[in-house]
Amino acid sequence: MSRSGNGGSQALQLEFDDNSLLPMLFGEHDRHLARIEQRLGVRLASRGNRVTIDGPHSASEAARGALNWLYERLRRGQAVDMGDVDAAMRLASPPDRADARDLFGDEDLVVRTRKRRVNPRTQGQIEYLRALHRNELVFGIGPAGTGKTYLAVAMAVQMLAEGKVDRIVLSRPAVEAGERLGFLPGDMREKIDPYLRPLYDALYDMMPGDQVIRRMASGEIEIAPLAFMRGRTLANAFVILDEAQNTTPMQMKMFLTRLGENSRMAVTGDLTQVDLPAGARSGLAEAIEVLAGVEGVGMVRFGAADVVRHALVGRIVEAYDARDAGRRG
Repeated sequence: MSRSGNGGSQALQLEFDDNSLLPMLFGEHDRHLARIEQRLGVRLASRGNRVTIDGPHSASEAARGALNWLYERLRRGQAVDMGDVDAAMRLASPPDRADARDLFGDEDLVVRTRKRRVNPRTQGQIEYLRALHRNELVFGIGPAGTGKTYLAVAMAVQMLAEGKVDRIVLSRPAVEAGERLGFLPGDMREKIDPYLRPLYDALYDMMPGDQVIRRMASGEIEIAPLAFMRGRTLANAFVILDEAQNTTPMQMKMFLTRLGENSRMAVTGDLTQVDLPAGARSGLAEAIEVLAGVEGVGMVRFGAADVVRHALVGRIVEAYDARDAGRRG
């Protein structure tokens, strides 16, 4: 890589070894390069196996890091789409710039399942995956679209495939404000399925459909409302509680004390979307306070910068956060 320029601008030149990967790196009609130019405010010019980056120092370094990250992904046999381009720019931008080779070389940051290989797309996801590897109990707290549940399910599927756990247990509060299921039509399975659909979706994204069905039939994968956890001890299992902001303190304590020998537990939720009755205390909020600093417990907070859905979702989260901060002020 060579550099030239003065003041706040500089030109960087990248050279890639494998020309066959460049069409996928650049995207159809160079759409990936155009996205980087638009988002980072740089100019990219490709010629042969070289790319010249021209722009402000910080933006040029971010573009360089993003292209290196994408190229490393392709070199390891993984596809690149527009979501990966956005992820590369997030990971390569200040304040927490990450080196592509460090990320791909860290086995704690790679989740392998039958259908896909999952890498973190934000700094918050990097911290979260490391916490899931290193702690028996992990809280993932933050807005929708940050991958809290998705990554936890991916980790659970990997550990099941590797034989590190015997089963996966996925749970949610079945009804936002108290799990009152009786008024819903259908049998118990039909009553709870709509509330647990996001967990099913994540499972089918990680495993072939026939395998999901077979493992659910055998009990290796269990999906149940939180009310069904009382009185159980969950050993040799990866247990996930989703939408945990809608638990009461008593429900949360009950759930956390289900943890058995050789088990892992992930608790995810968004404290800005509590649907409990007015004045009721969230069990997730209490647990975060009570368990802060306890050995074996990891806590990762996600923010708007960690949203990996449509870019507008991140801006929506930021707007609501600003509104709430103004009210507190």
